[in-house]
Amino acid sequence: MFATRKGAAKLSLAVVVALIVLKVVVGVITGSISVLAQAVDSFLDLFAIAITFFAVVVASRPADEEHPFGHGKVENMAAVVQAVLIFTAGGLIIYAAIRRIMTGTALELTEAGIGVMLVSIAVSIFLSKYLLRVSRATDSLALEANAHNIAADVYSAAGVLVGLVIIRFAKLIIIDPIIALLVSLVIFKSAYEVLRKSFGGLIDVKLPEAEENIIRAAIMEHVGELVDFHALRTRKAGRQRYVDLHLVMPRSISIEKAHQMCDHLEQDIKSKLQHASVVIHVEPCDEKCERCSIPPDLRQDEL
Repeated sequence: MFATRKGAAKLSLAVVVALIVLKVVVGVITGSISVLAQAVDSFLDLFAIAITFFAVVVASRPADEEHPFGHGKVENMAAVVQAVLIFTAGGLIIYAAIRRIMTGTALELTEAGIGVMLVSIAVSIFLSKYLLRVSRATDSLALEANAHNIAADVYSAAGVLVGLVIIRFAKLIIIDPIIALLVSLVIFKSAYEVLRKSFGGLIDVKLPEAEENIIRAAIMEHVGELVDFHALRTRKAGRQRYVDLHLVMPRSISIEKAHQMCDHLEQDIKSKLQHASVVIHVEPCDEKCERCSIPPDLRQDEL
């Protein structure tokens, strides 16, 4: 049920809503700015998850007349919005922490804060790992960004937990806003990683070198049947990969055989790279036979 992109988004939505309610209640009771900062972070997670759910629904739509390349970039756009929300969460935490340092307000019932942070850490670890696993299985950038977003909560909650424990036993109230400031640095790092990766798809960064090597290897398996290839271009939108290249075939080969080769390569690349769209442009060789990879006895096939 939750193994799909939509199912995983629904699960994360339910979990984050429960954590928000729990953190707000305990934050108000204890007066801890770090616990309330965690609640704010989770509240922004709620917006991020809503955006993720919308993105995976839209990105799942097939290509149409108005969007011939599909809707995959919606996921990249959702990831950018999530990164902005994570940056916002970090900024709010810094603001609240500085105010606490200036006012020096005391904390109460730190045990309740410690308890809710333990629950938050356990739940966030489970949810982030699950979302990351589903994102890899479905190749969803939006879910991956959501997983990193939730993972940031784990580190920040752990920092808050340590701070509350110190306050409970050492009575060092100043630790609460200091921990909150440190937590914000972790959040900013997570936001940067999400933003960097999501922008790559929006500006058509090529596929990773390992994936391009898979494409090259698939072509070179037929080195005795084709002459060469060039102008390899790749990009990715959401989970959809786009590949186009120029394939150089012997000048004497028939159109039918050239077409069969293109069909074979297209299916071969698609079998090795998920969600790939492949376009191949065929060119005749320039008859410079000294560098031709085609055996001499195969160069004079009748048209």
